[in-house]
Amino acid sequence: MKKILVLCTGNSCRSQMAEGYLKYYTQNSAEIFSAGLEEHGVNPLAVKAMEEDSIDITGQYSKRINVFRGQHFDYLITVCDEATKKMLKGISFREKIHFSIPDPAAFQGSKESKLEEFRRVREIVRKNMLKFIGKALQENTEAAA
Repeated sequence: MKKILVLCTGNSCRSQMAEGYLKYYTQNSAEIFSAGLEEHGVNPLAVKAMEEDSIDITGQYSKRINVFRGQHFDYLITVCDEATKKMLKGISFREKIHFSIPDPAAFQGSKESKLEEFRRVREIVRKNMLKFIGKALQENTEAAA
């Protein structure tokens, strides 16, 4: 079973969304985790935006990358530019994949416009996770042949 870690700055929005989509689309055929360089707590607007797409992330929680020290992952997926720049100590991975996704929590505006930004970013996350799954499945198919 493949082991995947999604990393971003605060583990509050983008990586939480990515974890939710990966769990949903892989249907428990992989171990999926998310973490942040910092721990900001799961953003309620991320929960709401995902709920609107029928993905429940209420059971997920924010955690720092250091809780995974000493572990090996098949894939490390970074979803923000800050996370991809950091040197990770004590975590190994076979392949690193980066998606530059904007931080919806940084958006300034009314509550409704903030939610709209979370929806927009949710779609970016969804498309990139589907792209990743397609790539990973293609690798697995080619390796089995």
